[in-house]
Amino acid sequence: MTAVQPGTVTPVTRTLLTCSVAAAALFTVVSLAQAFTREGFDLTRHPLSMLSTGDLGWLQIANFLVSGALTVAGAIGLRRVLRGTPGGTWAPRLILVNGVATAAAGVFVMDPGDGFPAGTPLGQPTTMSGSALLHMVVGSIAFTALIAACFVLGRHFSRAGRPGFAAASRLSGLALALGDVWAMSGGQAGSLTLAIGAITAMLWVAVVAADQLASLR
Repeated sequence: MTAVQPGTVTPVTRTLLTCSVAAAALFTVVSLAQAFTREGFDLTRHPLSMLSTGDLGWLQIANFLVSGALTVAGAIGLRRVLRGTPGGTWAPRLILVNGVATAAAGVFVMDPGDGFPAGTPLGQPTTMSGSALLHMVVGSIAFTALIAACFVLGRHFSRAGRPGFAAASRLSGLALALGDVWAMSGGQAGSLTLAIGAITAMLWVAVVAADQLASLR
């Protein structure tokens, strides 16, 4: 199997790759806009997922669902243009898993806690709902898949003779891995480091999709 050549790529493929770019941009803008404007939310204490709670929680729920769907579409586009190249099978598959799990995170919502939404008692909840537990599960799947995808893309670009892109891919995966570990271990401002890592990795996948789009023109 060989990689798809620019001349044979259809407008549908370009649209799918554009979806990948849009997914990261949408998730980042909508999440951060809420993080800085919703009363009681503190990014150093509250994960972005907690924005799904409260009266305006539907905004973040929709953000997860739409971003996840766009990521799935983008993964299909990346599969088309990376087919036959090193990492060209597994990177899109992992991004596809990430997209599905991201959408699922919009279905299964976290519990309120630690002062958010405004008026919620401080401190972590003493019990966890089934929805919150499933949110943690699909969130872990999403992060693991995205981390792995970044490292597979690092191999892809290394084999393609693009050391800068290879290093950026691996650093993006490392940023998310470290952010996730720090947050899970209860490190100071863990939710902030996790948000930075997740957004960094998502934006890098968008850069990869944009690079593929540029190569087709």
